[in-house]
Amino acid sequence: MKKIFGIVGLVAISSVQAQFKISVEVPAAFAPKEVYLYTLNGSKDILSTKEMRKGNTWQLSYPRSYQGMMKLYFPENGTSLNFISENKDVKLKFDTNKNKISKIEYLDESNALMNNLQDIQQKKEYILPALFQIKEYYKDGQSFGKSLEEEIQRLSADNGDLSKFPFVQYYQTNYKRFLEKSTTKKPLTHEEIIQFLVNSDEKLESSSLLRPILVAYLNIGPNTNLTNDVDKLLAQVNTETPRGQTILSELIEIFDTYDMQELKTKYLTEAKNLKCTINQRLSGTIAANVNTEVGAKFPDYKFNHATNTAAKSIYDLNAEKKIILFWSSTCSHCEAELPKIIEKYNQIKGQKAEVIAFSLDQDKEAYENKVKSLPWVNDTELRGWYSSFVDVYNVHATPTYFVLDSNNKIIAKPDHVADLLKFLNLN
Repeated sequence: MKKIFGIVGLVAISSVQAQFKISVEVPAAFAPKEVYLYTLNGSKDILSTKEMRKGNTWQLSYPRSYQGMMKLYFPENGTSLNFISENKDVKLKFDTNKNKISKIEYLDESNALMNNLQDIQQKKEYILPALFQIKEYYKDGQSFGKSLEEEIQRLSADNGDLSKFPFVQYYQTNYKRFLEKSTTKKPLTHEEIIQFLVNSDEKLESSSLLRPILVAYLNIGPNTNLTNDVDKLLAQVNTETPRGQTILSELIEIFDTYDMQELKTKYLTEAKNLKCTINQRLSGTIAANVNTEVGAKFPDYKFNHATNTAAKSIYDLNAEKKIILFWSSTCSHCEAELPKIIEKYNQIKGQKAEVIAFSLDQDKEAYENKVKSLPWVNDTELRGWYSSFVDVYNVHATPTYFVLDSNNKIIAKPDHVADLLKFLNLN
C-alpha cells in the first residue's frame, strides 16, 4: 500500500509542475519589474500569468500543453514582445534603448527558426520582386549580380523539413496558402477557406491566422451578397460548436471595426439568439456589445489619476450629459477631431455637459504633454490596447464616442466629431 500511495503522490506532484518554462534575460537598466504572459485565442490575447523579476531574469511556468503564439507584456513601460511555443522550454534575451526593447535574441531552437522564417517571408513578399527587377541590370559575372542571385535563391528556397516543429510548420504552410502576397498564386475560393476552418486543429485559434483568413474570405469575389457568403460559412463551421462561436465572435468584431453596422447587428442578434451553451469568447463579445448599445446603462469606471475633476468615477461626476471619448496621442484622426471639441468646449459646458476622455496611450510623457491642452476630464491606464476599458466598452478604434444622459444611459454613439456636434446642436 505504501508503494501505491508513493506512486499516486508522484503523479499528483507531476500534474501541477510546469509543462514548459519561459526564461527571459534582460539588461540591468531595463526598468520594469513585472511581466504578463498571454496566450492567443483567435485575435484575443488571453492573460495566463504574471511574474515578478528576479535579478535580471524572469522565469515563467506554463502548466498546460500549448502550441501557438504567446506574448510578454511589460505594463510599467507598455512594451511587449511575441514568441511561439512548441510546448517546449523557451529562452530569450533582449537589449534596450531608452528603456524600450531594441534587439531580441531567440535562444531556443523553435523561436530562432520561426524568427528567421518570418524575416525571410517578409523579405520574400516585399523585397524579392524588386530584386528580380534590379537583377536585370547586372550581368551574372559582376560581384553585385552574384550577391543578388544568392539573395534571390535564399529567399526563393523552400522552408525545408519542418516536421520537428509542428506549430512552425502549421503557421508557415497556412500563411503561404492563404495570406502570402504573390502574383503567381491561384485565387482562393470560399469553399477552400471553409474546409480549412472546419477541419483545422486547435492551432488555428492560437496561430494569429484566424482573423486575417476571415478577412480574406470576405474579400473573395465581388461581394455582391456578403450576407449569403457569411451565412454559408457559419452554417459549415456550426455556431453551436466552440470553433463556430469563436468565428462568429471574430466576424462581429470585424464588422464593428470596419463600420459595417448592418452586418454587425444581424450577426450579433444571431449570437444572442443561440440556444446552446455559449463559449467564453462569444459571451464576452455579446456582453461588451450589450453594455454599449443605445439605451443601455454605461458601466461605471473608477478613475486612476483623473485630471480636471475631483470625481472618483464616471457615475460620481454630475452632468446633464456626459460625452465619453476614447483617444490616443498617436492617433491621427484624434489629432484632427479633438481641436474641434476644444473649440466648442465652453458651449458644451453651457449645456451642463462634460467630456470624459480615456487615453489608450502607453507613453506617460506623451500623454501628460497632450492632456495639458485638454480642458476636460482625462484619465488613462497607460496600457494602450491592454487597458481594461477596451473590452468593457467594446472599443475597436480611436476616436470612439458615447453620449450619456444624467442617469448614465447611452443616448447616442456618434461615429465622428461632426456627428457629435450635430447631436449637441453645436455644428
